[in-house]
Amino acid sequence: MAQPVIQRLMRQKLKELARKFPVVTVTGPRQSGKSTLAKMAFPDYRYVSLEDPDLREFAQSDPRGFLATYHHRVIIDEAQRVPLLFNYLQGQIDAADEPGQYVLTGSQNFLLMKGITQSLAGRTALLTLFPLSQRELDAEAMLPDDLNRWILQGGYPRLYRHDISPSDYYPPYVQTYLERDVRDLTDVGSLDSFRRFMRLCAGRIGNLLDYNELALEAGIDVRTVKRWLSVLQASSLVILVQPFVRNFNKRLVKRPKLYLSDTGLACSLLGLRTVDDVALSPFRGALFENLVLMEYLKRQWAGGVSPNVWFWHETATNEVDFIVGDESRPQAVEAKSGATYQAKWFKSMKVFSSLADLAPEDRIIVYGGSEELHTSQGVVLPWKEW
Repeated sequence: MAQPVIQRLMRQKLKELARKFPVVTVTGPRQSGKSTLAKMAFPDYRYVSLEDPDLREFAQSDPRGFLATYHHRVIIDEAQRVPLLFNYLQGQIDAADEPGQYVLTGSQNFLLMKGITQSLAGRTALLTLFPLSQRELDAEAMLPDDLNRWILQGGYPRLYRHDISPSDYYPPYVQTYLERDVRDLTDVGSLDSFRRFMRLCAGRIGNLLDYNELALEAGIDVRTVKRWLSVLQASSLVILVQPFVRNFNKRLVKRPKLYLSDTGLACSLLGLRTVDDVALSPFRGALFENLVLMEYLKRQWAGGVSPNVWFWHETATNEVDFIVGDESRPQAVEAKSGATYQAKWFKSMKVFSSLADLAPEDRIIVYGGSEELHTSQGVVLPWKEW
């Protein structure tokens, strides 16, 4: 029996924006809960999915007739499936000139943004919905107590609503993504090669991105690496974090760091099937770092804020996992998967803090333990409190 639908923190912001803009667009990974969120936020709206071949044909062959039928207070799911529709939406929206006319959702951000840039610029608010956050699951008493299990399961709503094991959920998810979305976005040639490329990306979570090395291991050229990464970014499956560039008169790396948008997906790609696999994996620290990043991004996006996040990494040994907030007054965040606090965790943060003049409250360690600590060096937060 399915569990009740989990309330999303973004619901309030979505409703607020629909009172101000004629269109609100929600993008994010496939099956992250976009259409469910839209239907819960606007129960009186009509819902139409362009995944339905008949409706897609209607929209493609007769866009004016389609919009005459679905002309007011409508949720259009997977709107990017009919790019032509955006041209006609512009006229419909401008003629009515009222907020809340349409909610658009889609899992291919590149195609959505292309349609928006060409036809709906200034007419739509944009939101990005990732899989469930710790706060959303905790509010429903569904957040796993064990950190390793939370890393393994990830946040895709269907796992929690229908009690599906990660080993049953993620392999078909990857296959569906490869067969549908990837082929829509680009000609990848061999799907087996692209699947291997995704696994190699998962193995580089939290690492500086070396295009040449990745190309060599994947057996493709650098140009293809960049194109395939853009596909994964367009589907909100890969996140690239850029370096913090404020000049401290030190030589810093200029390459981005790579993360996946969900640790459950990453575990599946890495071949981790059980909680013990995660606990013993050499990737556990990187997966925890990925988890800390995504919780920050989910929290910011839920409030409709485009998040600022960087990393700081000298060419020597000093690095800080994440620099978040305003560039003029940032916070430094380190992710440590260990359950026992160690004072040495603040070592690199001390260097950055002296350069950026950070107060102790702006230095944060997120760790795998359960006690919140306020030290002279900074704040130590349990993973559940982050």
